Amino acid sequence: MEKPKIWLSSPHMGGEEQNFVNAAFQENWVAPLGPNVNGFEEDIENYLQADKKVAALSSGTAALHLALIQLGVQPGDEVLCQSMTFAASANPITYLGANPVFIDSEPTTWNICPKALEKAILDRKAKGKTIKAIVIVHLYGMPCLWNEVKQIADKHQIPIIEDAAEALGSTYKGKKCGTLGQFGVLSFNGNKIITTSGGGALVCATTQAKQKTVFYATQARDNAPHYQHTHIGYNYRLSNISAGIGRGQMQVLDKHIDLRRQMNAFYQALFAPIAGVEVFSEPTADFFSNHWLSAILVDTNKTGGISREDIRLALQEENIESRPLWKPMHLQPIFKEAPYYGEKVAENLFDSGLCLPSGSNLTDQDRERIKTTIQKLFKQ
Repeated sequence: MEKPKIWLSSPHMGGEEQNFVNAAFQENWVAPLGPNVNGFEEDIENYLQADKKVAALSSGTAALHLALIQLGVQPGDEVLCQSMTFAASANPITYLGANPVFIDSEPTTWNICPKALEKAILDRKAKGKTIKAIVIVHLYGMPCLWNEVKQIADKHQIPIIEDAAEALGSTYKGKKCGTLGQFGVLSFNGNKIITTSGGGALVCATTQAKQKTVFYATQARDNAPHYQHTHIGYNYRLSNISAGIGRGQMQVLDKHIDLRRQMNAFYQALFAPIAGVEVFSEPTADFFSNHWLSAILVDTNKTGGISREDIRLALQEENIESRPLWKPMHLQPIFKEAPYYGEKVAENLFDSGLCLPSGSNLTDQDRERIKTTIQKLFKQ
């Protein structure tokens, strides 16, 4: 008989979600607007503890798309984007006919490399290119080297879109990820630290930017008694039903973060006696990661030849899900012609990195199965 599946990161309900959803049904607020949407946006704004406005949307991808539109990205423009990320960080650039330029990672946070970023800016400008934005990512919940990146962006007067889809609750020098850039992108996909089933949000610097986001997200309907449109719009608003799930999830967000961080501590202890396996963790006290996913790097020269793939297959044999790190965008077939700046940091991370089960709903029995599998492989 097959053992129960241990997932990488599965949804974890807190119990109150159903009450908000039931209220939406009882009040007939089943359209993509209503009290839950407004309440969810306020919940997020209060949680972020910054002077920001939040627009709830159908996905993090939609949020990034609308941020790019508001920054004036046009066909032929360039947007600099962290290469090591999920495709949704880069795809919206192409929706607008713009061209992504990919930037390598640096080894401490696995996020965008400031040196490669500045090199790219100088080179693209020398080639006469127009750079409209920089998309940075807080990978697996780990904040990027924000001060260094911001300094470069400010020097060259390029706005930053902060892809914090994986980093809700993470902080850099005490400030919440998603509030640092001109726009912040959040995701509530089913595998995220909290979920609305599917959904996302755009964190905006001003009320006007939020209003414009909502305008674009609701088919860009002009203020007229009839349907009139002077802009292209999108059907990107979060539904009141989904927002109800989000309201319940916000009540357990900090608890979920604490449980994910406990999973990271579990892996720190598990791999401490095993040479050649490094658990991804904060470089200094300036960084606080929600550890959405815990990940390891495997050095086969120190593990006696045991590779990332050996670990993945051993876990798979026990019906335990794990996954290689994001394959960098500059290695993806769809982006093979895109410019890339950097060395091979992202490539090496991809070759040797593995994401491990990290959910806030994992049990002691789940952890024991993971521990037993790893210790058996490494003959501990």
